[in-house]
Amino acid sequence: MPDAEDVRRIALSFPDTTEKTAWSMPTFRVAGKMFATLPDEETSLAVRCPKEERDELVLAEPEKFWIARHEAQFAWVRARLAALEGEDELRDILADSWRQAAPPRLLEEHPGLGVPQER
Repeated sequence: MPDAEDVRRIALSFPDTTEKTAWSMPTFRVAGKMFATLPDEETSLAVRCPKEERDELVLAEPEKFWIARHEAQFAWVRARLAALEGEDELRDILADSWRQAAPPRLLEEHPGLGVPQER
């Protein structure tokens, strides 16, 4: 089961990523743009997710994903760290969110980052 330290280690391994405390919680940013947070006493993860995909995720796996009421209008989804299937799933979720926030130059420099691996 991944924990907050796994989130931190993986997120900070992505290019041009920094950690910054905001709203009394750790946030992770690529080129200054937020792509992940560790809310709820660091027991969950909030990441960028297009609203259509977010709604499908929540319907398909409500034990794992949910939408915080104050984030409903934004393209973000929450994931319970204890419900994730392991580090590979955590890395895929973080990398996908990183790609949504990263500037074009980083996407061009790292074209495979965030693209789910065949398993």
